[in-house]
Amino acid sequence: MISAIILTKNEEKNIGECLNSISWCDEKIVIDDHSQDKTVEIAKKKGAKVYSRLMNNDFSEQRNYGLEKAKGDWIFFIDADERVSSALWYEIMQHTSESIDDYVGFYIKRQDTMWGKVLKHGETGNIVLLRLARKGAGKWVGRVHEKWNVSGKTILLRNQLDHFPHSTVAEFLREINFYTDIRAEELFKKKTKVNWVSILAYPKGKFILNYFLKAGFRDGLPGFVFAMLMSFHSFLVRSKLWLMWQKNS
Repeated sequence: MISAIILTKNEEKNIGECLNSISWCDEKIVIDDHSQDKTVEIAKKKGAKVYSRLMNNDFSEQRNYGLEKAKGDWIFFIDADERVSSALWYEIMQHTSESIDDYVGFYIKRQDTMWGKVLKHGETGNIVLLRLARKGAGKWVGRVHEKWNVSGKTILLRNQLDHFPHSTVAEFLREINFYTDIRAEELFKKKTKVNWVSILAYPKGKFILNYFLKAGFRDGLPGFVFAMLMSFHSFLVRSKLWLMWQKNS
């Protein structure tokens, strides 16, 4: 039995297609952070079990709550703006039905399509994520950019998960502002210090990494825009962290 878990917050534009792409899952669970649109209504119509829970800026706790609710032998995490292709579905079914005892988790490649362009380079060009694992194999850690830590052998699947994030630059900027708030607070609680050098150096390094070292320039203008926005993301994290230290000094 496979349980799919989706975290949502005002995802009425995405949740329907996402659930359609995982119709083969035995159980579909939506952990909703008090959406104010039709997310919950659509999810229920698609046959998902919906649990309302305040996320409180902690993605890991929200995902771990989903783990507690899931009944499947295998747990599959998917985001609302992601889709499972037929090839990936077949591969997942093959591995989970074979009950390979050696493996407790599976990494999956993710391919981003932004503003009509498939991004094959930059930091998203070769991203792999642990999204499928046996129930009880591990827990999620980290308030943001969270990771699923499992105990046991893992393997990378061949087929990809399709990702359609940030339909507009404005949406990207709203998400950057949200995520950088959480990340800055996380670093502050870890007593991470910041200065002018790091505020300037990190964004510059992030752009060089995405656009040059990881060949984001090969994705054309979307690759450049992505590199700039990720550089801005890095700038905001450290600027917000610096402001936190100023207020608490």
